Amino acid sequence: MNKIIILAALILLTANACKKDQASVAVSGNRYISKVFNYVPAPGQFINEDSAGTVAGAQQLAGNKDHLVSLGGYGGYIVFGFDHSIVNSEGYDIAIYGNPLNTGVYEWSEPGIVLVSRDTNGNGLPDDTWYELAGSIYDSTGIIKKYSITYYNPKAIADVPWKDNQGRTGAVLSNISHNHPYYPSFAANQDSITFTGTLLPNTYGLKEGTGIYQNLAFSWGYSDSWSVKDDYPDNYYNSFDITWAVDENGNKVTLPAIDFVKVYTGQNNPGNSMLGEISTEVRGAADLHIK
Repeated sequence: MNKIIILAALILLTANACKKDQASVAVSGNRYISKVFNYVPAPGQFINEDSAGTVAGAQQLAGNKDHLVSLGGYGGYIVFGFDHSIVNSEGYDIAIYGNPLNTGVYEWSEPGIVLVSRDTNGNGLPDDTWYELAGSIYDSTGIIKKYSITYYNPKAIADVPWKDNQGRTGAVLSNISHNHPYYPSFAANQDSITFTGTLLPNTYGLKEGTGIYQNLAFSWGYSDSWSVKDDYPDNYYNSFDITWAVDENGNKVTLPAIDFVKVYTGQNNPGNSMLGEISTEVRGAADLHIK
């Protein structure tokens, strides 16, 4: 009996030691994105422009945080990975760089929704289950889950019409500053393109007492958002914790690490013919456990 007790104690001590060692292992690898797997933007004013709205431009996100790519209107997305798994450790795990503004006079954020995935099948491709990182308004009554929108290619330099599954119609408005077709010329379907996901409420409008249009940030949990509670004003990136992951039914899931990240434009707002549509931008991403 004493041998059994001693053996059990040794097993427990070994297990605890392994957990401790695992938690203290230094993560190694490149801090920044190593590969862009998919770039599928929705129509937008920067789409089809060489650096900010093409597949080749999106590939330039690898290895740095200084290139900018636009995701276009609602649903447009990018999928990228690193040269290692990002460990779900204490505190924030992932940084995503955007270009929101807050001049003190007006604010311009274009919030993007972030999903993560684990390479469960081990094939190195982002074809496993995606989990949304639930941000500050995930449970808000203003959010629409399982939202779907279809854009139709006008095949001209013109507004891009859309229809959604809420019975609404509208258009991505063209403007003279970006005088070219807004429907992605490299999309697989050149007649229409559909996106499905979570729709965030609009935060666009005139600032009270001024003639200035602005688009406000959310508190935390979204990219390209001047979010005070994840220290964007200090860090110039949005911070994300893998422990925020939820499944398609909103249930929390436990992920020891992730291998792929997806970001998509979370609001559907045409803005106006001068400023253009609300479209999330990405400048890069980093593993916050690597300095």
